[in-house]
Amino acid sequence: MIKLFFMDVDGTLTDGKIYMGVAGELMKAFHVKDGHAIKNLLPQYHMTPVIITGRASEIVTSRAQELNIGEIYQGVDNKLEVMLGIVEKYHCSLEDAAYIGDDIGDLPCMLQCGLSACPSDAADELLAAADYVCAKRGGEGAVREFVEWLLRKEGGGTFTR
Repeated sequence: MIKLFFMDVDGTLTDGKIYMGVAGELMKAFHVKDGHAIKNLLPQYHMTPVIITGRASEIVTSRAQELNIGEIYQGVDNKLEVMLGIVEKYHCSLEDAAYIGDDIGDLPCMLQCGLSACPSDAADELLAAADYVCAKRGGEGAVREFVEWLLRKEGGGTFTR
């Protein structure tokens, strides 16, 4: 049974574009359907959402707060090390973890967790390694798609959009 749901941000929860001005990062676009799945579906099925991302961003902090994500790790170079620490913190096994990411930095986590997924526009290595490849691209509802697939797999039934 999946207890921890790990997510990358750029290219997974967003389309991977980073809009920057002279003062730094200006905005990121998040899909409302991903947000609904994270805020409403995961808790309903007793799954804890976790963000692990290589970049640090106040925008991500704000979105995580909005979605009631208490476990957020930004500016991470070694995502697997962080994931292993969280699994230990929650007294789970790696088999109790699901991970969705889009690029090479996510691959070690995907190879170690119980179930993994990637958006359809992920790096080729992830497309080959994922348990589930979403039909949707990053930032276009791929996280919601994986959550629904996972919940059906875990016996959660069907979902309406």
